[in-house]
Amino acid sequence: MYPSSQKRILVTGGAGFLGSHLCDRFTAEGHDVICLDNFFTGAKRNITHLLGKPNFELLRHDLVQPIFLEVDDIYNLACPASPFYYQYNPVKTIKTCVMGAINMLGLAKRVKARILQASTSEIYGNPNVHPQKEDYWGNVNTIGPRSCYDEGKRCAETLFFDYHRQNRVNIRVARIFNTYGPRVHPDDGRVISTFIVQALKNRDITVFGEGTQTRSFCYVDDMIEGLVKMMNSPDDFIGPVNLGNPIEFRILDLARVIIRLTGSKSRIVFEPLPVDDPLQRQPDITLAKQRLGWQPYTDLESGLKKTIEYFRDIIQVPNP
Repeated sequence: MYPSSQKRILVTGGAGFLGSHLCDRFTAEGHDVICLDNFFTGAKRNITHLLGKPNFELLRHDLVQPIFLEVDDIYNLACPASPFYYQYNPVKTIKTCVMGAINMLGLAKRVKARILQASTSEIYGNPNVHPQKEDYWGNVNTIGPRSCYDEGKRCAETLFFDYHRQNRVNIRVARIFNTYGPRVHPDDGRVISTFIVQALKNRDITVFGEGTQTRSFCYVDDMIEGLVKMMNSPDDFIGPVNLGNPIEFRILDLARVIIRLTGSKSRIVFEPLPVDDPLQRQPDITLAKQRLGWQPYTDLESGLKKTIEYFRDIIQVPNP
């Protein structure tokens, strides 16, 4: 018999960046944790330290296929989250978003679990509204090279709300904005990981366009706290809710900060802007503040220093 405070928690994509941090937290809190991953982008090194723990279980499984488990909470994070990986196999990306959502919602319906969907700021596309609020429907290209992810996540949100309305599934939807920190894959093509690796190796730092496009960067510890708060929010607040850091940075300024923090000799070079690359990305987190009592506290430089040290270790670059 489980103590009332102990849960059986399923984290899909649990060997990935955010998923592994969630597994850390719940294992440390004494919950029974099932980490499900097919290791397309997840890494065993992210969860190796958990393998010997009696309340942690690792399952290699592709979310496109159904699975039958007994759980209380489901954090659905399974999907490549960087353009490099989700464009590598766009059909697979859509299947993971849509069929994965269907399978997890079916599981939640069957066992009456609460389920949180890790949605994305890409819901908003290349936004005409700035900053982005949850009631903005977005400006998304349905047939572009990024559409597999953008539209896949949008369809997943639709499925979540339809399962809630039709089948009373207990859902939560969180729209995650750019997040960084230890365990980001060094080759995932996202801007912070790319810039840090280039800087540590003293290679040219590639800035797309003129570097005037903006992003807002949230440190992983803050994001994990937001996801947990959203999952445990009252049943009358199911989202969607923006989770991210509202402080906006130009990409060119980010490159300069990383060069300074790494002591790099890298030069900044400019390349053409990719198709459908958003020019602005900044969350309005008023709703998260009001309903969850959540906001990020880690400033960019503090978070970057921790991330840089992680990258120094995994790519074995000594301190200057």
